[in-house]
Formats: sequence, structure tokens, C-alpha cells
Amino acid sequence: MGKRVGRVLGLMILAVLGQVSAQQSGTGGAGTVDSTLSVVRGDAIRGHMRFLADPLLEGRAPDGRGYAIAARYVQAELEGMGLKPAGTEGGWYQQVPLRKAVADGAKSSISISGASGDRTLVNAQDYIFNPGMTEAESTVAAPVIFVGFGVTAPDQHYDDYTGADVKGKIVVMIAGAPAKFPSEVRAYYSDGLVKGRTAVAHGAVGVLEFQLPEDWKRYTWDWLVPQIQAGDMRWVEESGAVHDAFPQLRGHALLSEKGAAALFAGSPKTLDDIYQAARTGKVKAFALPVTVHMKTVSTITDVKSPNIAARLDGSDAHMKDEYVVYTAHLDHLGICPPANGDSVCHGAVDNASGTASLLEIARAYTQLAQAPRRSVLFIFVTGEEMGLLGSDYFAWHPTVPQKKIVANVNVDEAPGIYYAMKDVVPMGSEHSSLGKTVAEQAARMGYSLSPDPMPEEVGFIRSDQYSFVLRGIPAVQIVDGVKAVDPKVDGLSVLKKWLATRYHTPLDNMEQPLDYDSAAKGARLNFLLGYAVAQQEDAPTWNSGDFFGLTFGK
Repeated sequence: MGKRVGRVLGLMILAVLGQVSAQQSGTGGAGTVDSTLSVVRGDAIRGHMRFLADPLLEGRAPDGRGYAIAARYVQAELEGMGLKPAGTEGGWYQQVPLRKAVADGAKSSISISGASGDRTLVNAQDYIFNPGMTEAESTVAAPVIFVGFGVTAPDQHYDDYTGADVKGKIVVMIAGAPAKFPSEVRAYYSDGLVKGRTAVAHGAVGVLEFQLPEDWKRYTWDWLVPQIQAGDMRWVEESGAVHDAFPQLRGHALLSEKGAAALFAGSPKTLDDIYQAARTGKVKAFALPVTVHMKTVSTITDVKSPNIAARLDGSDAHMKDEYVVYTAHLDHLGICPPANGDSVCHGAVDNASGTASLLEIARAYTQLAQAPRRSVLFIFVTGEEMGLLGSDYFAWHPTVPQKKIVANVNVDEAPGIYYAMKDVVPMGSEHSSLGKTVAEQAARMGYSLSPDPMPEEVGFIRSDQYSFVLRGIPAVQIVDGVKAVDPKVDGLSVLKKWLATRYHTPLDNMEQPLDYDSAAKGARLNFLLGYAVAQQEDAPTWNSGDFFGLTFGK
């Protein structure tokens, strides 16, 4: 073989190696990562959203016909992309067994007995009941003990139950957790399920909650009442037990400011004293001089609602049995109190936008010349609005071996949907090695990283990535930053206004001003993030000493 032939052959080999390198680094021609980014388009995201948020889908309630239609739409899109089904029994669906309960306000009641006599509180004015999940009717009459936030946090050297004997008693607590806790640890201890388990562990038989005055400004009584009146859901275990239900708590209600004032009338401390102590983190338990009688009547039904699951097989023979899981919730609230004559909670941003983004992310994966080394799952979950039910069910009953799931990337509200932004907030990334990957891919897209601008919203526990964290799987959700590209836009004000005026109302519709091209850029970041994890030699790990890693990582 002559030198010329050998040189040409050598150049050909270098060219092939260059193509392989380009695929791994994201540069090069068709089918490479960089070229695939252009597949994710704002117009496509808008088109999916227009269908999913249409009034004909009636708000996509998990137990409604509109959700079933949305599920068929997502299935058809995934099938058309050439992805494989990843549900149960070789299908696209994983049916989630759900228990729905709605409290009957007319038949339920709360009354207070004390030295000054008896007082019956008024439903929807003084209190609103959480429904009973295990019994159609339950009653309890017991003394009351105030237990601060109702938090026991050994890792924070904090315990609201210190010195309090609550066995056989009703505990009254402030919603949330101490502000002095680190942001996402505070979110964990604010979780109603964590607080419910703590109350049960201490022997309580009922729970009454109320908010601090500053929290009533964020979530008003008039907004909360219809949200709670719509009912609650839990998923049902194979044994028939209702997962995360607490039958030991014979009554659970939220008190309005007026209701809390009635309960604390004549108590050793005033509500203002309690508010001030709570703000400084120095609340102490004490008994109230009253007995509370609670009767809860609920309508209970069992339904099924599907997660929709698709799979892209990995390309590495040794790593294809490991999985990166993307999630987005398909459900919303269904029919809501009307706004401007419209009673459909369309859920355009929350979360037709996340569903649309994930569909386009999935499409981008199918356009790669070579699949990433690990396999990728795309899970569109049900019941997020009712308590992360679909993702929690999947995390407990994954359709692939749980130990083979290396990470979760959650898409709840397409990042960038409100305005073009310069930064993003990587919710949860600081707890694991995902943080480094997020930083690298965000920089690649021209984003800076910012901390959670609204830690009081406890966003970390309010979306589907949290279900994976609770099962020991590192997870992240990219959410909107507050630094807008347009200097005239105050990003934080935009987000707060949206939460105050459109969130969980019919006004979250396709009529609102949205930036679909910016949403496409955010979706590209989520694509790059999942792709990078799927390519890495080592699976993500919890950071040494991290609270969530220590608590759930084992």
C-alpha cells in the first residue's frame, strides 16, 4: 500500500473519529446534539398547548373524560415519533388506582366547648375540612394542644412537640415550617404528609391548621376554599390500603383567621403573641382551655387514571439497562370557580406547557444519529395537582427496575414560558452531582444560575421531582429565573402576579401573553441536561452529608 493511499485512508479514519467525537461533544452535522436542538420549536410547543388547554378537554381532571383524551393525544404523539411503549404489560399506560374523597360541608361540623360556653363554627367561613380518605364518616371530641408548626426535625435540633403530651388530643399548628431552616429542608418539613406522620407518631387524633398573616396574603381564604372543596386523592396499594392516609387522625381542617381567633379566645397566649414567636422561631407548645368536636362526612369513590410512558433504548451495551427519567404532569384541576364567565381550569402553563415541552424533548431524542448510552424514559404523569400521585406511584412501582433509575428531570411549567430570561433556578440540583451537570449545560445555553427567589412557596416539594427524591433518586426541576433579557421586565413581579391572578384559575389559558420561543430555549436546556446524564460514565450521586441523600439515599 503506497503512502498516498495510506494517507487518504488515514484521513478517512480521522473523519469518522471526528464524527463520533462530534456526536459526543454536541458539534458537527445532522443528527448531532447541536443540530438536534433546532428540532425543539416554539411553534410546536404552542400547538400542543392549544390542544391540551382547549375547553373541550374540560381542564384534564385525572378522573375526567378530558384527561383520557389528553392521554390518547400524548400516546399518539409518542407512537408517531417511533418511541417504544414503557407502561405495564408492554403498553403505553400505567394505570394508577386512585381514591377520591370530597368532604360534605353541609353534613360536617366543628364546635368548640370551653368555660365560656359552646360555639359552633361556620363551614367555609371559619374552617374548611380535608375529606376523610378511609371512612365516609368520622368523629372526634378531644382537648386541644398548640404545637407550633407541628415539626420534629432532629437534624435541625428543633422539636415543636417538646414537653407536649398530645396522645388522644387534637393538635393545632401553623402551616409551613420555621423560616430559619435551609430553604429545601424547610420545604420538606412543611409537607403536610410529613407533619401528619409526626402528629400520628405522637398520638394525636386530629389536626387543626392556620396560616400566618403574611401567608394569607399569598394564598387568600377565598382562593383556598374552592381548592380544598374540590376534594383530595391518594393512590391505593395492592392490599387495598390507601397510601399516605392517616386513619388515626379523625378530623383535619384548615381554620380561617376568624376561625383561629375563635379557637384561641381565652387561651394563655394571644394569636399576635404566637405570630411573633413563630417569626422568630421560638414557639412553644401549650394546652388550650377548650375541647373541640369534629365530624367529617365524605363522599368516597375509586377511580383509575393512567401515566403514559415511552422509552428510547440506550446505545451502550453495558449501560442501556440504566435509565434517565423525564417527567411532566398531564393533569390539571378540571372545572373550577368561574372567572370572566369561564369555569374550565385550562392549565395552559400548568402544565400543558410542560407536557408540550417534554413531547418536543422526546422528539429531539428521536432525531439523534445515535441514542445516548443510557436509556431514557418519558413519563407523563397523572394526579400531580392532587399531591404528586402519578409520579409517586411510578416511583414506588416503576415499570423498569427501580435501582436502575439514575436520575429524574422534571418539567413542570416550561421554563421561559413567561418571558425571555437570562437565568434559571435549578430546583434540587444542589443536593447531588446533578448540580455540576446543570451548571455546565446552563452555561452552554447562555443561562446563569440563581437560587430559589421564592423559598416561601416551598416549590421543591410541590412538583413531581420530589417523588423521586423520596425514593432516593437524585432529581432536578429547572424553573424560571427572574432576570429578564428585556431590562424593562421585572421577572419576580411577573411571576408573583401570575401566581396571584392566574394560578389554578380559568385565566391560565391560551389568551395570556406567553413567550413560546423562550420556552423552546428552556426545553433545549432540559434536553441537554438529560442527554448529558445519559452519556456520563458515572451515575449521579448524592453530595456527601446532604440532608436528602442521608434521609432517603439508602
